Amino acid sequence: MRLWKQLLICLVILVVGLGVWVRFVPGAAAMLSKAGVPQQLIAYAAKPADAAKDGQGQGGQGQAGQGQGRGQGGGAPLVVTQPVDGAVVNDRLNAIGNGEAILSVSVTPLATGNLTDVLVKSGDRIGKGQVIARLDSDEQKIAAAQAKVALDSAREKVERNRKLGNAVSVAVLRDAEFAMQAAELALQTAELDLKRRDIAAPSGGIVGIITAHPGDYVTTSTPIAVVDDRSQILVDFWVPERFSTKIAVGQDISATAIALPTSELSGVIDAIDNRVDQASRTLRVRARIDNPDDTLRAGMSFSVSVRFPGDHYPTVNPLAIQWSADGSYVWRIEAEKSQKVPVKIIQRNSDKVLVDAELAKGDAVVMEGVQRLRDGGAVRIAGEQRQQKQKPQQGDQEQKVSEAEAAK
Repeated sequence: MRLWKQLLICLVILVVGLGVWVRFVPGAAAMLSKAGVPQQLIAYAAKPADAAKDGQGQGGQGQAGQGQGRGQGGGAPLVVTQPVDGAVVNDRLNAIGNGEAILSVSVTPLATGNLTDVLVKSGDRIGKGQVIARLDSDEQKIAAAQAKVALDSAREKVERNRKLGNAVSVAVLRDAEFAMQAAELALQTAELDLKRRDIAAPSGGIVGIITAHPGDYVTTSTPIAVVDDRSQILVDFWVPERFSTKIAVGQDISATAIALPTSELSGVIDAIDNRVDQASRTLRVRARIDNPDDTLRAGMSFSVSVRFPGDHYPTVNPLAIQWSADGSYVWRIEAEKSQKVPVKIIQRNSDKVLVDAELAKGDAVVMEGVQRLRDGGAVRIAGEQRQQKQKPQQGDQEQKVSEAEAAK
């Protein structure tokens, strides 16, 4: 190695050694000065030490600043709040029901025999008591005629005995009168049998499909036709038992026929069953809907909607719900202090939770920063701090603008 390189390395080692000595040994600079070492060399060797001291000073200030920052933020916890809202539950009931005519009758004969005539066809509108079919009645007509002849004979005998006066005993006259009364009853029976050969509708309405035809032998259990009075439609539907105390006869309902989705129908509750079904835990309810245009049919399905006053509950954010050994609770902020409020969860949704608690609409509840809260402790609300920072900035800007305008 060349000489100048060796000298340079020695010089560097000397300077570094002097710097270390000056840094760690107090009074080393004064000793070097007394020994005749130039001040420039002493100052150059002392620069790393001064820089290290400056760094330690700045670091100390930074740590102090951080300590101050932690001291300032460690007083009251910072929280994010959200106001309490409200919601209503159990205010509407939707159900599917089946429609029936207000009066539906299956017409059957009052006697047995062969059908001779069917006087109506399907879809005809008939009145109460109108004859829709007839049975063969030849035998009944003969019986009625015989009963009439017997009655005439008995009546004539009574009149003849009365004309004879005292020549006829009272007993004979009474026997003749009893015979005449029996003949009258026999005639009424024969006429009733003849009348029952006519099959009449017990109520008015629309005739359904006729299942019997002339020539068929029918009995008293054979249905001839079904007559529906559909001026009003009765809709039976079932409601959960929790609505059993809220629904009442005469309450308004709205309905929509599945076959007529664009038609909105209105009606009232007509009847309520007297017991809850134990298997389904539902209550049978019957509604009545007017059908003046005859657009509704028996057997249709209806979507029924009933409105109620409902139950009002406060709602909070799901993040606000906390749990402890005593149950669920939320933190309410009032006068910048936290209050622990017990709650009972009524209904949980994805965006809100309905609770039963002493909360009013608009109360601020904590949803972030609940870890450091305590009952009655002071808090800082994140939104209020931002507003306080923005207000001075806005004031400074307004002051600058006013100064600029004054300068102009």
